[in-house]
Amino acid sequence: MDNNVVVSDYAAMDRILRDERKYILNMCKKIKKSGANVVLIQKSILRDAYNELSLHFLAKMGILVVTDIERTDVEFVCRTLGCTPVPHVDSLSPEKLGSAEHVGDVVLPGSGHKVVKFVGVANPGRTSTVLLRGSNELVLAEANRSVHDAQCVVRSLVKQRYLIAGGGAAETEASLRLRELALETTGMDSHCFKAYADALEVIPYTLAENAGLKPIEIVTELRKAHAEGTIGAGIDVKHGSIANMYDQNVIQPLLVTTSAIKLATETVCMILKVRDVFVYMYVCLSCSFCSLVLFDVNSYFILFPVHITG
Repeated sequence: MDNNVVVSDYAAMDRILRDERKYILNMCKKIKKSGANVVLIQKSILRDAYNELSLHFLAKMGILVVTDIERTDVEFVCRTLGCTPVPHVDSLSPEKLGSAEHVGDVVLPGSGHKVVKFVGVANPGRTSTVLLRGSNELVLAEANRSVHDAQCVVRSLVKQRYLIAGGGAAETEASLRLRELALETTGMDSHCFKAYADALEVIPYTLAENAGLKPIEIVTELRKAHAEGTIGAGIDVKHGSIANMYDQNVIQPLLVTTSAIKLATETVCMILKVRDVFVYMYVCLSCSFCSLVLFDVNSYFILFPVHITG
C-alpha cells in the first residue's frame, strides 16, 4: 500500500528527514547488535529494500551488504551458508546467522564482472556452484540446459542404480517381448499388447528420423538384431548403423526409461476411463413442440431436441 505525505513547510520536511534518519539508524544498530557483519538482502519488486542512507550507516559499522538476491536463490544461499532468512530486523538473532572465514568481491578472469565469494563456510559439501560462461546468451542457455540434463541423469542414477543400453535398445526389446506375448494370448488382451508394442517402436523410429537416417530400414534391422538375441542392439547415430550399445558405451539410467513408460501408460489409462461423452445440439429454441430424446449407444450419450409435428 502506497502512502503519500504532503509537506507544507520546511520545518515539517526537516522533521520527516530526522525521523527517517533515526528510524534507519535504529534498524542498522539492531543488525550490528545481532553480530552480523555481512547482510544479504533479497531483491524486492514492490519497493526498495534499501536506500543510500542505510548503506552509508552499515558501511560505517563495518557491515558488508550484498543486494539484489533473487527469490529463487534464497533457499540455496541459506542451505549453503547455514543461515535462516528473516522477514524483519526485529527477528534477527545470533542463532540465525551463518558463518564464513572471508567474504569479498572477486573479479572474474577475462572480464570486468564481479562476484561475491564466500570462503571457509562451516558446512561445506551440502551445495555446490557451477559457474557457466559463454560468448552470448544462446551459448549460455545451451550450456545451462546441458548441465541441467546431466544433473537429472545423475539424480536418476542415484535413486535407482541400474544402467541399460541406450539408442532405442530397451524399447525395441520390450516391443519384441510384447509381440510374442500378443501371439500367445487371445481376445482384447492380444490387441492391447500389439498396440503397446507398436507404440514402443515409435521411440527408435523417431531417433533414427532425427539422426537423418531411414527410419523404416533402421527399425527393421534393429528388430532383426533383437530377434537374433542381441539385447543391447541399438541405433549408432554416428555411423548410421545398428551396433551393440554396451560396446559403444551408450548407456542410460533405468529410471529414465521406466518413468517415461509409466507416465505414458498412466496418461492413456486416464484417457480411456473417460467413457461418457455428451454432445449438446440446441436448435429450434423458440418452438414449444420440442422434446428431448436421449440415446444410449455403448455408454456414449447424445442429447438433442426433436421437433414434433402434428
